[in-house]
Amino acid sequence: MASSVAIIGTRGYPSYYGGFETAVRKLSPYLADDGWDVTVYGRKGATKSDDPERDERIRTVVTGGVESKSLSTLSYGLTASLHALRDKPDVALVMNVANGYFLPLLKLRGIRTIVNVDGIEWDRAKWGRLAKFIFRMGARFTAMFADDLVFDSREIERRWNDEFGRDGVFIPYGGEPAPDLPIESGLAHRGYVLVVARFVPENTIPEFLRAAERISESYPVVIVGSSGYGGELDEQAHSLARRHDNVRALGHISDDARLLALWQHAGVYFHGHSVGGTNPTLVQAMATGTPIVARDTVYNREVLGDTALFSEPDEQAIADAVIRLMSDPHEQSRLSALSSARAAERYTWPLVCRAYAAALRRLTLTTRRASRRETPSEQEAL
Repeated sequence: MASSVAIIGTRGYPSYYGGFETAVRKLSPYLADDGWDVTVYGRKGATKSDDPERDERIRTVVTGGVESKSLSTLSYGLTASLHALRDKPDVALVMNVANGYFLPLLKLRGIRTIVNVDGIEWDRAKWGRLAKFIFRMGARFTAMFADDLVFDSREIERRWNDEFGRDGVFIPYGGEPAPDLPIESGLAHRGYVLVVARFVPENTIPEFLRAAERISESYPVVIVGSSGYGGELDEQAHSLARRHDNVRALGHISDDARLLALWQHAGVYFHGHSVGGTNPTLVQAMATGTPIVARDTVYNREVLGDTALFSEPDEQAIADAVIRLMSDPHEQSRLSALSSARAAERYTWPLVCRAYAAALRRLTLTTRRASRRETPSEQEAL
């Protein structure tokens, strides 16, 4: 009999919103190939029924929730968890500690859980005091009630071990090499600077936008991303593009081929993420061989090693590092080769999916052994 898994805490399948959604797009068909019955919970309007990437073996369930910056994760996580209680899968893969509040319900129903804890959400500047408290309490519930944990970086693993006394399994994100793709009209190979990020302060977007004023005097700047809810940073990016012909603000891009092409041909990709572990956009940039300037953090150094330049999070330092790398084709080629080789060795989707499948299988085997121990016939035999 096939084992069943429910994936809770993303926008659905197939979705292109962020790292969790990318992981689910890659993992779900892999699990189906491995013999699993896969259900992915999602939100209305977050996926397209005619998406050519959709695998019809994946069951998708849309539940209700509140679309707001502060309540969406909690509300959709609750309704998905309540639906899963009725279905009773063998195991639930839960994304984000905000859904830790619902783990006791799943445990009471006999559903084993493995939680991808994501980053240290209560460190993120975008959240207010109440939201940070909610995330930290969700983390406490996760530490108490999850059967297993997934850490996407060793530094995140260390934090959880120190703060909550929990171990787990290290599974980063993956990237994939891109075929030769056409360059975007009006740009030149290795001739422009690219940033791809959600528009939140901890991704160094304010500092990069100020640095882009100077960078654009010498090189085109392409800005990909948004806050998802509009706001000051979105307006700053579009205002910059209106004022400077050398700046393009493209908003969120859900077309994988277009995004891969932008990485593939960029002269520099600036990665400003400061809170979190292994970032999906970073490992994808590595896999496409993009020369990288990254904000100097323990997370980025863990992922990149010696394959990138690092910068402090101020506009002058960012502009200096980016312009220096843009003006050095030899260094661009050297870092490109190093980062793509590192990605191929450590950060690939086949490695990631195998690790998830093994972790899920361990939980189902543990459940079955426990069930066998509790059967009346075996107890009588003892």
